[in-house]
Amino acid sequence: MPPLSSRLLAAGAAGLALAGALVAPVAAAPAAPTATAEAAQSAHTSAAEARRVDRVPTPKLDWYACYRWAQCATAQVPLDYDRPNGAQTTVALLRVRARDQKHKIGSLFVNPGGPGAPATSLALAAPLFLSDAVLARFDVVGMDPRGIGASDQIRCFPSAGKQTKALKAMNDMPFPMGAVETRSYVTAARRLARGCATTGRPLVAAMSTAEVARDMDVMRRAVGDDKLTYLGFSYGTALGQYYANMFPDRFRALVVDGTINPRAWVGTPKTADDIQDERLHSADGAYRALIELLHRCERAGNTKCAFAGPDTVRKFRTIANRLKDRPLRVAGGEHVTYAMFVSFVLGALYDPEAGDEVAGFAADMWELTDPANATVPGELAAARAAVRERLHTRRIGREFPYDNDIDAYTAVMCTDGRHPASANGWARKAAAADRRAPYFGRAWAWASVPCARDTWTARDEDAYTGPFNRLTARPVLIVGSYWDPATNYRDAVSSAGLLPNSRLLSSDNWGHTAYGTSSCATGYVDRYLLYKDLPKAGTVCTGDVQPFTKEIDRTRAMAVGTAFDLSTATADEIVAHGLPAAGAAKLLPPVYRAPFAG
Repeated sequence: MPPLSSRLLAAGAAGLALAGALVAPVAAAPAAPTATAEAAQSAHTSAAEARRVDRVPTPKLDWYACYRWAQCATAQVPLDYDRPNGAQTTVALLRVRARDQKHKIGSLFVNPGGPGAPATSLALAAPLFLSDAVLARFDVVGMDPRGIGASDQIRCFPSAGKQTKALKAMNDMPFPMGAVETRSYVTAARRLARGCATTGRPLVAAMSTAEVARDMDVMRRAVGDDKLTYLGFSYGTALGQYYANMFPDRFRALVVDGTINPRAWVGTPKTADDIQDERLHSADGAYRALIELLHRCERAGNTKCAFAGPDTVRKFRTIANRLKDRPLRVAGGEHVTYAMFVSFVLGALYDPEAGDEVAGFAADMWELTDPANATVPGELAAARAAVRERLHTRRIGREFPYDNDIDAYTAVMCTDGRHPASANGWARKAAAADRRAPYFGRAWAWASVPCARDTWTARDEDAYTGPFNRLTARPVLIVGSYWDPATNYRDAVSSAGLLPNSRLLSSDNWGHTAYGTSSCATGYVDRYLLYKDLPKAGTVCTGDVQPFTKEIDRTRAMAVGTAFDLSTATADEIVAHGLPAAGAAKLLPPVYRAPFAG
């Protein structure tokens, strides 16, 4: 089963419905709610932040044609906003011009998350996933955060070869199991931290989310907007909430989808010795989604779920235990380890069709790991081929040119937040996380091991640590999905509780983030962006794709990699794919996937 082909299907109905429902009535926009007098008068950018950004001259963006339907530009921003005339760094921007320039509202800044994903690629892909109504009224702008993408890149090692050798253990396993793997993994994490603190300086110490928020405020001026309009996904929700709290009177409309609680992201003095996911509980969200899928699979039966049978939760645990005892040999000397199995399942949970993907993979693994298997050789060979195909499709490799994904992911996470004192204690904390959220606790816990205070030494003196409960002049729309495996739904709820002038939109959809998974969720986001019209309090949307509602298509051939996968496509691949035909179904936004999620 294709791991992400469902991205082509899940957004189809939403895209078609929105194209008809929202393009026509642009001239007849509904009345927008007005901010309360208290919010309008009380919300203000602090004198310190205003001084930092306002004394930076507005850059003149020299736009030029690029990537067939886009325009590109670069701008210089201060490496340290306390020294605006000191060292500079370059940020890259890409925009797709509004189709109706005469009635253009302004620019819509977008960010796909990470940290570490390029926003320029998200903006380039805008015609493939944003509704036509939004494309008509906004220039869609992606600004690659400093250190990332086409901006001046952070490099923690002199070359791809040195990076690959130093990080071999982190490349070879999604997370470690046992003392030997743990020692190798911690050693690699220390090498990464040391490289970032030496080769990566001075940029690594100026990559906090606060610096990106400041850059975005300067770029807001550069594109000619009095107020920012913003749509951020995944970690991009942290950036959006940073901006809302640092510049509470400088945005027009701000949407965060797949929401991270910024207070949990940063931590407090009381939680400073907690692993970051003990605060975010991403692993808990993934485990909750998995168990719900397994229960639904059991109820649906084997005509609708490939893994159905009595006690699917026990069957899944049995597969995991088998792999802990002995990795599965696939072909050509390759093996599927327990950690790889968990990584593949976590990656599948990112998709709206998580049900079929998890069930199909688990069914194959159930057969292949059973020492007393009575399945005929032909069926075993087919299952083995399917697993091996997944192994190759989702494998992470570090090759030419230098891939700074892990450098950037780590630099922002470690520079932003508070983390435990020593990497030596991580194994114990990761084991506790796995007891709290089986399977996924270790995966999410080990992601932040380079950030241990005795390991990570690069600091940004101007990182923002709160408050995150500022009153804003305009409301913030916070979107959370019930079954999100990366950004726990409870983070959306708690983030809405933090921001006094916010509205929570809930979505009963599968996968990571809600935009594009239903005409309901997409429509409410679009209406707010276009008209500043909020959904009613308590609104819940339902994803178009729900697990195990259809009979299994036994004749469907394995098609991994055959469908265009926007979530992994490069800018050149997006261009080669081309613009969608008029009326074509929209894809889902290419939201960032954590490096350890297969």
